[in-house]
Amino acid sequence: MSVLTRNEAQTRAQLLDVHRYTVELDLTTGEETFDSRTTVRFTAHTAGDTFVEIKPDTLRSLSLDGRPLDPAHLDGNRYPLDGLTAGPHELTVDATMRYSRTGEGMHRFTDPADGETYVYTQLFMEDVQRVFAAFDQPDLKSVFDITVTAPTGWTVLGNGTTTRTPEGRWTIAPTPPISTYLVAVAAGPWHSVTTHHAGLPFGIHCRRSLAPHLDADADEILDITRACYDRYHEKFDEPYPFDSYDQAFVPEFNAGAMENPGLVTFRDEFIYRSAVTDTERQTRAMVIAHEMAHMWFGDLVTLTWWDDIWLNESFAEYMGYQTLTEATRFTGTWTDFGVARKGWGYDADQRPTTHPVAPDPDAVPDTASALLNFDGISYAKGASALRQLVAWLGEKDFLAGINTHFARHRFANATLADFIDNLATATDRDVHTWAQAWLRTTGIDTLTAHVENTGHSWNLTVDRTGNRPHRITVGTYDHSLDTHTGADQLTPRAHFDIDVPQNGTPTTRPGLRPDLVVLNDQDLTYAKIRLDPDSWNTALTHLSGIPDPLTRALIWNTARDMVRDGQLHPTVHLTAARTHLPHETDLALVHGVLGFAATQIADRYLPPQDRPTALATLTSLCRDLLRRTEGLTAKDWEQGPGTTPGSPDPGLRLTAVRHFIDAATQPDTIQDWLREGTVPGGPELDPELRWRILTRLAVLGATDDTAITRELDKDPSATGQEGAARCRAALPTADAKAAAWQAMFTDDTLSNYLFTATAQGFWQPEQSELLHPYVARYYPDAIELAARRGPAIAEAAGRHAFPAHAVDPASIHLGEQALTDPALTPALRRKLTDQLDDLRRALAVRDAH
Repeated sequence: MSVLTRNEAQTRAQLLDVHRYTVELDLTTGEETFDSRTTVRFTAHTAGDTFVEIKPDTLRSLSLDGRPLDPAHLDGNRYPLDGLTAGPHELTVDATMRYSRTGEGMHRFTDPADGETYVYTQLFMEDVQRVFAAFDQPDLKSVFDITVTAPTGWTVLGNGTTTRTPEGRWTIAPTPPISTYLVAVAAGPWHSVTTHHAGLPFGIHCRRSLAPHLDADADEILDITRACYDRYHEKFDEPYPFDSYDQAFVPEFNAGAMENPGLVTFRDEFIYRSAVTDTERQTRAMVIAHEMAHMWFGDLVTLTWWDDIWLNESFAEYMGYQTLTEATRFTGTWTDFGVARKGWGYDADQRPTTHPVAPDPDAVPDTASALLNFDGISYAKGASALRQLVAWLGEKDFLAGINTHFARHRFANATLADFIDNLATATDRDVHTWAQAWLRTTGIDTLTAHVENTGHSWNLTVDRTGNRPHRITVGTYDHSLDTHTGADQLTPRAHFDIDVPQNGTPTTRPGLRPDLVVLNDQDLTYAKIRLDPDSWNTALTHLSGIPDPLTRALIWNTARDMVRDGQLHPTVHLTAARTHLPHETDLALVHGVLGFAATQIADRYLPPQDRPTALATLTSLCRDLLRRTEGLTAKDWEQGPGTTPGSPDPGLRLTAVRHFIDAATQPDTIQDWLREGTVPGGPELDPELRWRILTRLAVLGATDDTAITRELDKDPSATGQEGAARCRAALPTADAKAAAWQAMFTDDTLSNYLFTATAQGFWQPEQSELLHPYVARYYPDAIELAARRGPAIAEAAGRHAFPAHAVDPASIHLGEQALTDPALTPALRRKLTDQLDDLRRALAVRDAH
């Protein structure tokens, strides 16, 4: 199959205007394939040659302007249209298309809970070709007029409102001009909750087996949706540009969500079957806000080519967090961003595969290379850069520039140059120079504080490693005693803004130096922060006494960076977590810090002989959190934090229970929980906790396949199937590992989610001796698998099936040899490059201490 190059797209865009697609899909032809008939009306500006893309199971017929074409001329995924004359044309393509099991194209899923079947499209980048014939590039926007024949009892959803005809066909209202990758269809016996808001139909949808769980959260989801919709209309002059707003929670979805106009698709893990924390609810709300922002950033105004993906993702990421903070009860979203998302950007920006937020067009020559840039840079770093832009520019001018951008390019396409020119109309500041420094460069600046007492004043000097300008807030804090408890705490003295670089002039402030000086307080820029020695000692000993959770997030991120850079011993980070997390009030911080301590420090950065001690530390920490959260009532568990005044946060207890399970080195306690069906003092074990315990028992060799089968009989849902696959792969026997490897790398029958679950269970640090032979097998088997099964499985194989705990020079050498294999697909090459760099970093951290 051929990937589209930027040059080819530019040539085709100069030749063609595409006016309308009329697409007829028949989903009643069997379990493996569906029928697709497409008529494309387009105009050629001049005589010339071009091609249309399609990936059929069978290409039955084609015609151009009524003249039959030979299906045998299909070359991979391209059908040549040679000798076009200038003027209007009509192309008709009739084909049989294959359903997907990997979340690409038209994905088909049968729910093991009730036997019902669902299909949905995910057409991002170049997968529209798996569903119908198209001139598949983002700057050939068109109207799409789609009809669907579906089985009796199904409901069809699409980009516009849908109507069922008496003949059993569903018509989807024609779209305004949109890009091919944004077309969406979802069909099945959906459970739906519908309403109207601002004169538009709103709906949320899921598979029937999840109906009670959607109904339980419907008010919350719709309230968030309405609040974000209203807030965006206060920010943007351009009204919501489509005729309805549906949100479908679909099974086995690869991404978090997809911004299809009028029909956003989400992974249906966001319909919670089991207890979740308020931070997890906040994450779902952020994704809702993020995807709605895309209706303007990406759907109304779309990138011209994939080098400008940041115009979609960075803006949606920034607007999602900011709008959620402004419009909903989730007012601490930037704390979660700081501790959960920002590290994603920092990590990506330090790997050899880093790239600018807005790469040079020549760096994204085709769709295969473009797909690799959907990473922490395009999302987290880009959003951080925009947050710094707003701090420097001011929100009023920022929004004025955005609204000019929308007005000039509505239902069309735009580039970085277009956006910066539009922003420049709203300000006297030199945004072109800012964009060059922030968007066209790679890497992370480091800002280091130097504090000097000078008698009745103190001086602050900030050293910058890097080249970007920064507008930052400096926070200063002093020790004080809590008048009620007598505890030592930190009280804010003052906050002030400075520009970095300082041009050689220190900032002078009155009085003695504060006990703690924090650069980038409020986290408004994107940079590593290094405190002066006295401030760092104060932070390590009094971190939980800092009043603002966003400041605490910044300090925790500094500690994280220092561990990764070999400047802070991993056990010092663990000790700080053990000291401060039992007193932490922000759940996102507890979740983020515990996650780093468990998955990076205990699993990778400490040598194997130190891992049991690290797990014991985490277990003790979790016991402290459990003691702190005793006394919760059934009402607290049902209704969430704040239900009973002064009661603990049930989400904090749930987080402690989860991490206690994952850190267990002996099975007795968690076996008792599983047998009794509850944790003493709560919570009762729901399916998620039962499968979590069973997975850990499998790792420890304290369960067997009979127990796993018995649990699956209790929970035969799709999530239960995944839990069973994860448990079976985690069993510490040669037969279990051989069976899991066969399922992942040979059989080619696992869906994307079952592949991921099996891979998650397979590699366990406790089983390194048993797994040692598979490290060498991984590279050739993964390379062959990626070539056979495509980008989605390649991504899963590189992310989840990689031997991430093999932190040793021999394993790294094997990976480096594999990178020379010419058969490596781009998606897998990128993942392996990143994973091997992470292994080298882990090895360097071990060697540094």
